[in-house]
Amino acid sequence: MRNTTTLKIHRQLVPIAILLIGICGIGPVQAAAGLFSGGATALQPLTLSVVTPLAKAPYDLESGKYYKIDIVCDGSGELAIGGAEFFRNIWIDEVIINDIEIRPLGLNSLEFDDEGTATIKFIAIRPGKFVVRIPGTTGESQQAIFNIR
Repeated sequence: MRNTTTLKIHRQLVPIAILLIGICGIGPVQAAAGLFSGGATALQPLTLSVVTPLAKAPYDLESGKYYKIDIVCDGSGELAIGGAEFFRNIWIDEVIINDIEIRPLGLNSLEFDDEGTATIKFIAIRPGKFVVRIPGTTGESQQAIFNIR
């Protein structure tokens, strides 16, 4: 049983390693180092609020590195965060909500009906400037910029 589980895990990680080598020119050891050791770099949280800016400053990320970010909603309104372009240019390891780990193939947005926290763990993949925002808003305080180099 244990060998079957190990084989399944290896079958899942090999395509990811190949993808990272092809896109980023990094080795599989660099790509998987954070995943195996739990060493995600913690980013400043995003704050979903009617009165508080979403982010304090732009996020500068490095392609191929493992990160985690908390999205904290203060309950001041029913709010969502969307950023399809950003979410499609990172590899999402997991989304954690109330100690439930979700391993999605992709994300478009997250919506909070009440206060709470969701944690996203991911590897930055494609370099570029990506905007995540509260849908339907246009103000700079309601967006977060992710610069992946």
